[in-house]
Amino acid sequence: MTAVTTRSPERTLGVLGGMGPAATAEFLRLLAADVPASRDQEHPRIVMLSDPGIPDRTAAILSGDPEAARRIRQDLFTLAGWGADLLAIPCNTAHALLDGIAPELPAPVVDIVDATLDAAAEASPEGGWLTATTGTVACGLYQKRAAERGYPLHVPRDAEQELVHEAALRVKAGRADAASDLFRQAVESLWRRRSLPVLAACTELPLAHRHAALPAESMVSSLGALSRACVAALF
Repeated sequence: MTAVTTRSPERTLGVLGGMGPAATAEFLRLLAADVPASRDQEHPRIVMLSDPGIPDRTAAILSGDPEAARRIRQDLFTLAGWGADLLAIPCNTAHALLDGIAPELPAPVVDIVDATLDAAAEASPEGGWLTATTGTVACGLYQKRAAERGYPLHVPRDAEQELVHEAALRVKAGRADAASDLFRQAVESLWRRRSLPVLAACTELPLAHRHAALPAESMVSSLGALSRACVAALF
């Protein structure tokens, strides 16, 4: 009998999920689809810690409360202790809390911001709209990185931002259909000013976009970008 030779990555991916659970499930679905595998044995090893008890990241950014960052750090070290030598966090706002954490970690974190901006620059070199949680927008994480690249990234007005943030919260609450109406209102308002794709820079927003039945090409998904970046790093 001839032995079957399989190809699988040597690195183990650690996923810190639960921020929120639906976005984490969608990330794992995309990852399974993006991996260039023809059989189970060619998929990467994944260890996952889903910790929905991590405090709200937007509230942490706006208040300066360190508990969310402390919990994220603890969980990332746990994943590394489980054997992960590459880390992924399918939550954009959590990445705003990594500045003081990343240098201490025993494994690198795949950067969702760089991955999303790479995808945006390829899809729409002329620019895009930032749709994200209020915490992500307020800390300027995407705006700073985009400015460093010279990428034209436009930010919603306050009323539009409230709609976007509430849409993300409704997806977290298991109400994607209700989220879709709010997200569509925000996006259509943005498009009346500039007809550019939206960067779904909150991992709940690709789900809201899909339920809103907006054109697929009108969105750059941070979940999809993170999945593809993980695959590139693993293989």
